[in-house]
Amino acid sequence: MPPMHKTGVNPTLALQRDLKLLEHLDELGYHEAWIGEHHSAGSELIASPEVMIAAAAERTKYIKLGTGVNSLPYHHPFMLADRIVMLDHLTRGRMMFGAGPGQLTSDAHMLGIDPMTQRPRMEQSLDVMMRLFRGETVTEQTDWYTCNEAVLQIKPYSNFDIAVASSVSPSGSKLAGKYGVGLISIAATEPAAFQMLDYNLKVWEDEAQRHGHVVDRSKARLMGPMHIAETMEKARENCRYGLQWIWDYLGHIIPLGDPNGPPPPTDIDDFIDQANESGRMVIGTPDMAIAQIERLQEKTGGFGCYLFMGADMADWHQTLRSYELFAEQVMPHFTGQLAGPQASYDKIIGAGSRWVDATLGAQLTAIADYEELKAKRS
Repeated sequence: MPPMHKTGVNPTLALQRDLKLLEHLDELGYHEAWIGEHHSAGSELIASPEVMIAAAAERTKYIKLGTGVNSLPYHHPFMLADRIVMLDHLTRGRMMFGAGPGQLTSDAHMLGIDPMTQRPRMEQSLDVMMRLFRGETVTEQTDWYTCNEAVLQIKPYSNFDIAVASSVSPSGSKLAGKYGVGLISIAATEPAAFQMLDYNLKVWEDEAQRHGHVVDRSKARLMGPMHIAETMEKARENCRYGLQWIWDYLGHIIPLGDPNGPPPPTDIDDFIDQANESGRMVIGTPDMAIAQIERLQEKTGGFGCYLFMGADMADWHQTLRSYELFAEQVMPHFTGQLAGPQASYDKIIGAGSRWVDATLGAQLTAIADYEELKAKRS
């Protein structure tokens, strides 16, 4: 997720659909969902991922729910740490904490925060929060917060996952490595970020080692846009709903593509062709989704979790079907769950009439035995 919605849709309904989507993902066997924090621009409507997670936790059973991510410069670090630990208890350990500087500079503008201070403030805040999570008492004064003997009154319920957002630059990887926490590459399939993926993962591992930590590749998460359908033609048709709208929106909030290159095609089919060919996204079939994930595996040498960029590229019903197809065909390809049933099926088919003959023979024997018994009785 963040998630992103087209404007013109009832926001109350959009938020309810976000909750229903989390229920849907839980039923389909998805492992994680990350929910962002945004306060402007009209598309990303969730102001508090903690509130959303608390609501979703009551509707789901298994899926882990992460703040993806909290914008640390917008909060006093003690208050945010306190809420995160409370959420850990409410979810009985299904909560994950994601940290970032805040993506929308329009949010920072409304709060009077200079965007140039956001990354340094995120680092200051995360340092305090990590100490609070460990049970330390923190006294610290900066130009934007004060902690006086601050200590959390309840300990975390679990050893919950913590992850730092990263894009193209190594700043997120460096910070995640410093604390030995996970990494979320939020633009993993964007060509510029894709080229830096292996480098940023190496920075993460090197910085972790330098600070006495060992990081696990299973805690590396890569996000990219994806919509799949039964056929390429159907996926294209589905994405006429919102793909170009979403892309235009993204182009007004974050740098996309080569600023010196040509603009993206205005024709939707040409746009989809270019997006697929560049690896920027997948608009297509389950086999194309498998190929994309294998491409990411090859580039990185292994990672833990692929994250969909949640956005209204297709309408509500086709979006649900896309996630369903992924669970049906793509997930078991990587977990190996398809091999056993297929091998068993192939064995039966390859045996020809052997098992039918054995069954028929047993049936005929039972009939003959009964007829013999009946004859003896008479």
